[in-house]
Amino acid sequence: MKYIYGVDLGGTAVKLGLFDGDGRLLEKWETATDRSEGGGHIPSQIAAAVLKNMEVRSIAPGDCLGIGIGVPGQAWPDGTVDAENLGWERFPLAGPLLDATGLRVEADNDANAAAMGEYRLGAGRGTGSMALVTLGTGVGCGIVVGGRCLRGAHLAGGEIGHIQMEPAETLTCACGGHGCLEQYASAPGCARMAREALASSGAPSALRDQPDLDAKAVWDAAKAGDGLALEVTDRFCKILGRGLALLAGVVDPEIIALGGGVSRAGRALTDRTAFYYRCFALTFCRDTPIVTAKLQNDAGICGAAAMLLADR
Repeated sequence: MKYIYGVDLGGTAVKLGLFDGDGRLLEKWETATDRSEGGGHIPSQIAAAVLKNMEVRSIAPGDCLGIGIGVPGQAWPDGTVDAENLGWERFPLAGPLLDATGLRVEADNDANAAAMGEYRLGAGRGTGSMALVTLGTGVGCGIVVGGRCLRGAHLAGGEIGHIQMEPAETLTCACGGHGCLEQYASAPGCARMAREALASSGAPSALRDQPDLDAKAVWDAAKAGDGLALEVTDRFCKILGRGLALLAGVVDPEIIALGGGVSRAGRALTDRTAFYYRCFALTFCRDTPIVTAKLQNDAGICGAAAMLLADR
């Protein structure tokens, strides 16, 4: 049996998983990210966790296909990483980890890694191409075609979160632009639209009683039939559906999966988004399925492991 280690590197936690050569998850665990000294100890932290597990399970280096890592930023071909929330710019990650473990190391952006996981092990299994769109703090997207992630010349492939949807928007996006998809079809975007609706409407709503209004509260209220919440979520789905139609017009994936925290809204999200997607999409890709991602909290480690399966 061959083994693979999948690592989901985040700003607060390092999640690790041990997989067999067919991509089955055998064990998972996590540890707090060591951000001391500019995150300089993270490679040795990951190496120590992997080597300890290999020792406990009596896994020889020759029985391990390697380590896949999803990073919250850009992973360059030379093994260096840019990750703003870790303060990294061209940080050497793969090289030191290879030196410490003797194992092959593959690193990629976490959205690409998660997309590869869904493609190989989740909602996209058995398809020729797919897009995974993650709806959380922002809008991320990973695109897989023919078993390979579409990264682009500048590693910007799949950055649909910054497609301009509303040119008249006055609020500035984190990217410096205005009216980006991420400003509406994300968890903060959903909460912002709800606050704006509450401020501009005198309609009764259960959302007025929410001291810390967030996207979950908006979707829960919508499912309960709250009129104002339904208007907000309908706008959310309309903008998202139009954004996905633009995506399909460029890469035409066989299936689109929605992940991230907002995807927990389930059919309330996917059904309405699919309705608007069909309104805006080109005729010949109008029937592309829009589904909920399957891997959820394990998407990061599964995707990281799937990178090592790409050549098999």
